[in-house]
Amino acid sequence: MGICASSKRLEPEQESDENVVYVMDEQGGGGGEEDGGGVAGRKVASLYSLKGKKGPNQDAVILCQGFGMEDGVFCGVFDGHGRCGHFISKLVRDYLPFMILSHRNALFLAAAGDDDDDPAFSDASPSSSTDSSGGSSPQPSPAQLLEEWREACTNAFEAMDKELQLQANVDSNFSGTTAVCAIKQGKDLIIANLGDSRAVLATMSETGYLKAVQLTSDQKPNVPQEAERIKSCNGRVFALKGEPSVLRVWLPDEDCPGLAMARSLGDFRLKRYGVVSEPQVAHRRITAGDLFIILATDGVWDVLSNEEVVSIVCATPRKQHASKAVAEAAAQRWRVRYPASRVDDCSAVCLFLRDQDWGSAARR
Repeated sequence: MGICASSKRLEPEQESDENVVYVMDEQGGGGGEEDGGGVAGRKVASLYSLKGKKGPNQDAVILCQGFGMEDGVFCGVFDGHGRCGHFISKLVRDYLPFMILSHRNALFLAAAGDDDDDPAFSDASPSSSTDSSGGSSPQPSPAQLLEEWREACTNAFEAMDKELQLQANVDSNFSGTTAVCAIKQGKDLIIANLGDSRAVLATMSETGYLKAVQLTSDQKPNVPQEAERIKSCNGRVFALKGEPSVLRVWLPDEDCPGLAMARSLGDFRLKRYGVVSEPQVAHRRITAGDLFIILATDGVWDVLSNEEVVSIVCATPRKQHASKAVAEAAAQRWRVRYPASRVDDCSAVCLFLRDQDWGSAARR
């Protein structure tokens, strides 16, 4: 799968586990661990996954450097659910990034075949490519860039879903995973989201105040458009008496499985009843005020607000510990707010967009 053949997987930090993976393309710059490559990766992003009290850790986290271009980055957070959720989240973590890149490359090659005057796809970003004379080649508009990445992500998520169906040793009928991914290509950010994990941007306003901007929407059955689609496919949406605020998806004639999200990878018994694997994809051009993006599972967002998470990152003295600080703060909030409940898995990736004096940002 393209980059997969030429990438190396570095061992995670000791404080993490196998749920956290860092992959670096050998052609993407930087060295291996002996050359400081691992340290360089942790300056780009902070990754951490904290096991809860509900069984095996069903979250999975990944960072890929050299993704599509020399300084390109892919990061993703995946929250499994159901009996085989921990297997599915790891399968998606390992396959989906390279499926997205493969479909993106295929679109470039197809476009080059349609117009011989257009440059063929290379590892250079479209926004920074140059022609043979040294001048800049035409840059795609934000709308065109978004449409190209939306098609690549949609095709890749569909292919990933089909791949899960082929896994004979993993039962995905009532198990699946969410996926929230951030792709950085030069100054362009692409966010693809499926399910109820979330991406939040930290940015400085023109007046110098720190803001938390939610980049994704939680795709839950309480969203009217999501519920309408499910009901139109004969799926049922209702909450249990013991948790009246949590709407879930049920089969037409059985009170199962009670899925708490409206979109996912896997969950094949619910696919004919309105649970889809199509991600929502958005584009953002990075501005001078943008500091970092936090991707996290609902174990974090269920107990911490967007503003709290951004403040925790800014208050963390060392950037490489930012995601650990977020996960541990979420776990502590779970224990305080829901003492009778088991703490959920809490995982996060913090993708840094520029160097920042975190202490000064936190005081604003």
